[in-house]
Amino acid sequence: RRESKMEVEAARNIGAGPAVVALGGAGAGLGVLFGNYLNAAVRNPAAAEKWFGRMMMTFALVEATGLFAFVVAMIILFV
Repeated sequence: RRESKMEVEAARNIGAGPAVVALGGAGAGLGVLFGNYLNAAVRNPAAAEKWFGRMMMTFALVEATGLFAFVVAMIILFV
């Protein structure tokens, strides 16, 4: 049943597509996060230290989301 194997492969590729798009979203989110932080730090250097810890926590959450999407894509493709 050659057709069945091709359908499963196509379903895997279609399923991994949104997971890969999520990686792009994580990258864009990190760019927005650091860009806004730097903009705020330049405007008010006294408050930069206060917001640094919160920015790093948000960085960790966004990065974890990207890593989770990557793991899901690899599971879909290779398991």
